[in-house]
Amino acid sequence: MKALAVALLAGLAVFNVQAETVSIKHEMGTTTLESNPKRVVVLGIGALDAVDSMGVTPVAVSTATMMPDYLAKYKDVPSSGSLFEPDFEAIYSDKPDVIIAGPRSATHYDELSKIAPTIIFGTRSSDYWQATQEQWRKLATVFEKQEMVEKKIAELDNEFKAIRDYNQSHQVDALTVMSSGGNITTFGTESRFGILYKEFGFKETVHNIKPSQHGDLVSYEYIQKANPSTLLIIDRDKLVNKGTSHTREQFDNELIQSTKAYQEGRMTYLDLNAWYLAISGIKATQQMIADVKSTIGLN
Repeated sequence: MKALAVALLAGLAVFNVQAETVSIKHEMGTTTLESNPKRVVVLGIGALDAVDSMGVTPVAVSTATMMPDYLAKYKDVPSSGSLFEPDFEAIYSDKPDVIIAGPRSATHYDELSKIAPTIIFGTRSSDYWQATQEQWRKLATVFEKQEMVEKKIAELDNEFKAIRDYNQSHQVDALTVMSSGGNITTFGTESRFGILYKEFGFKETVHNIKPSQHGDLVSYEYIQKANPSTLLIIDRDKLVNKGTSHTREQFDNELIQSTKAYQEGRMTYLDLNAWYLAISGIKATQQMIADVKSTIGLN
């Protein structure tokens, strides 16, 4: 009887540990749930990147036109809807313990919360790295991955500092542009790609660029006149045209060839998944760092 009582108490202790509740603050409020949930539904590529990097396998994920190769294994996982439009019936049928929703699904928070505890995995262009750390720590608390996440943050923080110190000490300037649907737009410090100037330490080649979600409309002549020493290109045509793009051929023209960036080999096509789709993902952030290090030759 004594052995049975000890066993029951031990089992109860394990249950109590498993049933610990956590409260997570996010942009839509505070969500309380049991830690280490088993049935996880994810809406958003950045959120999926982060969850997958923590060793968590969702029961359903949102479908997307493009998916990073390292997340290709989720193409056969049940769909929770698109990035912008969740499939509420499918999600309800999945019986999730938690729903992790990216910024593109944030407007559906109230409806999702009626199905299961929902956490918004968001970010801020004003301070990408700080906001990203906050998101990782929230998920780490939910999935009991604090040690792993703190180690990764410390590692990447050193990478950010090394790049920023190099760019600032060498006064490296950069112009950031995006090609999309036949248009070229540019982005400055107060844009969605402000991380390049605020956290990676590039100087703006052109100051006071008008902030806009999809950038300020420019031309090849504009780029030639700006004459950046570093030209960073986001090829959104790959997304618009479902994998097909002629941006590289179009940018290989006499106007671009006359710039310092082209002549000095500092013209880089940034990874579209990392910089545009999987924002604040762990592997995406690592890829962003790799892109910049390759550009400036800091390896």
